[in-house]
Amino acid sequence: MAEKIYPASKPNTGPTPAASAGNPSFPATKAQLYNHTRPVYRPQPRRSRRSCCCCLFLWIVFIAVILCFIAAITGGVMYVLYRPHRPVFAVSSLHVSQMNLTSSNKLTTKFNITITARNPNKKIVFVYDTISVHFNTKDVNVGDGSITAFTMGKKNTTILRSIVSVTGQDVDADKSSGLKTDLKSKKSLILKVQLDTKVKAKIGSLKTKKLPIRVSCDGIKAVAPSGKTATTATVSDAKCKVDLRIKIWKFTI
Repeated sequence: MAEKIYPASKPNTGPTPAASAGNPSFPATKAQLYNHTRPVYRPQPRRSRRSCCCCLFLWIVFIAVILCFIAAITGGVMYVLYRPHRPVFAVSSLHVSQMNLTSSNKLTTKFNITITARNPNKKIVFVYDTISVHFNTKDVNVGDGSITAFTMGKKNTTILRSIVSVTGQDVDADKSSGLKTDLKSKKSLILKVQLDTKVKAKIGSLKTKKLPIRVSCDGIKAVAPSGKTATTATVSDAKCKVDLRIKIWKFTI
């Protein structure tokens, strides 16, 4: 009896339960191993450090402009209300009691100076620290002194006096020759007076910070005394200038 041959059953091409469950068939590809169906991570672009610095700089500039604008408005209002003026200084008199330069370039001097300080403001009071006084001629320092601290009231005039002197001060040989010649010939010496101090202003209950000022007086003509009698300097042409000395970093303006 002949044996019947049945055709082989077709392989099941449909997805197996394991494959439908997401398990890769063996052998698995790299995409299957790393689950290529997951969304690809793309890093979000970050704001650059340069843009942050630019924004910070712009904000700083903006705030600085606003502060300067407010300060300008405040200053304008203060000027309109109080009309501030600088104090006025003048050399009233100067007497030379001693002025001698030895052959060994030792300088000894003594001056008596009177200065008139005037406050032209009706609503501002000036408070001064101790004033340093310096005399100079031909680039040679010929006297040092001081004036005690004082307060100058509204529309006030104050008389300041000081003794300015040096004793046995060494003078550079290059600078002493011209000074020695003028002293021997009794020529008039052109003196420069310099006052350095700090001052603050009081406007009602408001007080400002202390600001350094320098008073420079030129045009004083003095003659050295020949004996013990003091000589009187000519101060009619003397002019004094008051300058604020504001220091910014290493510079003084």
